[in-house]
Amino acid sequence: MFIVTNRKVDESKTNLDAFGSTLNEAGSNELRLAEVKRAGKAWKINILPDKITADMAKEVGLEITKDPDTGKQIPIYASRYVARKLLERVNPKAAGLRSMKGKNLVFFVHGFNNDLKAVLDRAEQFEKNYGVEVIAFSWPANGGGVKGVISYKSDKRDALASTGALDRCIAALHDYLRLIHDEHAQKVETLANKRYPDDAEKWDIFFKQESEKWCNFSINMVLHSMGNYLFKNMLKSSSYRGNLLVFDNVVLVAADTNNEDHASWVDKIQCRRRVIITINENDGALLASRLKMGEQQEARLGHYPHRLYSQQAIYVDFTDQEGVDQSHAYFEGSILKENAAVKTFFNEAFNGGAPEKGLPFDIGRNMYRLS
Repeated sequence: MFIVTNRKVDESKTNLDAFGSTLNEAGSNELRLAEVKRAGKAWKINILPDKITADMAKEVGLEITKDPDTGKQIPIYASRYVARKLLERVNPKAAGLRSMKGKNLVFFVHGFNNDLKAVLDRAEQFEKNYGVEVIAFSWPANGGGVKGVISYKSDKRDALASTGALDRCIAALHDYLRLIHDEHAQKVETLANKRYPDDAEKWDIFFKQESEKWCNFSINMVLHSMGNYLFKNMLKSSSYRGNLLVFDNVVLVAADTNNEDHASWVDKIQCRRRVIITINENDGALLASRLKMGEQQEARLGHYPHRLYSQQAIYVDFTDQEGVDQSHAYFEGSILKENAAVKTFFNEAFNGGAPEKGLPFDIGRNMYRLS
């Protein structure tokens, strides 16, 4: 899988030491990309160069060009390389790999006190349990090595500092997907002109059918715990490019952010299908995080089944479901074996579906209940 991060990186390392626990020395908005692979019980890390090599460009079919004025090679950045590689994995037919099966893409933003191993292990479970391709955005969410209340406060500061990096990452994902789409559309248009130069009706049908081959996958964002706090502050930022439509479903799981006035930012979320907010009143981590800040810490969105006033969010209550108990990460582990309804719900949500269909609705609280 691929990971994008604003953490400090060490390109000389190929294990988890390649990522630091602090922000990138070049600034909190500095993004680096890496490809990670499982190597037994460990992870092998390949930090990608900012500007890719000629071999990397050839591998994904990117043409190296020169500036007509200076004669210098125009650099191709690693993000374009990753976008092409992701396309191969989620829609191999569009990339000419007809023997491979496609899948949907999950953009994952993790939460509080997560080192890189925890992030990668969780992303791997997403891929295994839900059949998706994951690209993870990792921010320095392990308190710089400290624990407890100090770590929690440190992570909140790093989340605030990382809003610009998350915005840049989503904008880059949008731009490169649009670029790839435009390239595909040009190819289809050229082919349609050759096949049906004098038949507009057949031209339109052909163009529609071939274009759909490119976009037969969904892109979904999953935010967990304090990752929602980061996302909220990005949405409220004056620099946020809020008109970008990238994701089908946006899933806010166990959100460690205030319930109060959450509709003011949740209703700004752009998506093609659904904004989904999950709630567990017994969530032990959210109850603990509320205590860490004393009276300053208000009821958390992910554990409080009241004041659910968003005009577009779909609220789903997991409280007292078999296996869920006090879990803060009820999308993984033994819960999925104990409770098939939980796995079915997240499988639909993470794959761009409508997971609330068929669930009983509590009109008094404006939320669905898992059943």
